[in-house]
Amino acid sequence: MRGLRPYGGAFRAPSTIIRLLGAFVLIGAFVLVGAVPARAGENAFVEVTPNSVQAGSRVNIRASCDDGNNREAEVQSDAFGRVVLRPDNGFLTGKATVPSGKEPGEYPVNLRCQNNNTATTTLTVLDMEQPTKGPATGGGGTSGGRGTGSLLLVGGVAAVAVVVAFGLFGNRRRTGAGS
Repeated sequence: MRGLRPYGGAFRAPSTIIRLLGAFVLIGAFVLVGAVPARAGENAFVEVTPNSVQAGSRVNIRASCDDGNNREAEVQSDAFGRVVLRPDNGFLTGKATVPSGKEPGEYPVNLRCQNNNTATTTLTVLDMEQPTKGPATGGGGTSGGRGTGSLLLVGGVAAVAVVVAFGLFGNRRRTGAGS
């Protein structure tokens, strides 16, 4: 008999692998159709620029309360206290100054929005000392202070005089040696 397969018929029942694959496709379709889109309010953030500063420095704060960026929000941190952020070009912005006596360390910065969204970031206060004066680099003869121009002029004239003197002295020796 032609057209019959050796396993006993024209059509074979699906294998176990094909059945499992079909089940996964159905489960995947159910999950995708039944998935709920991301809720508004999950896109809140707060950022501090720069995020590492020395005590006494000023920082910029930029935040988003997702759909609440047209209303004020509040940022609180032990690094600088409480700051009210105001709407600015689609974001919430503000500025804060870290007090000069603030201890070095990492301080959380917490955003609380009027629509109950929250976000957190970290501000690092560095342990650096400000230099009290410039580095000791010498006398400063070319620093551009008073008298610099005359000092350079005298040095230039002296250099030209030395070159001319050596030129005349060398020229006389050659003349005398050839006679």
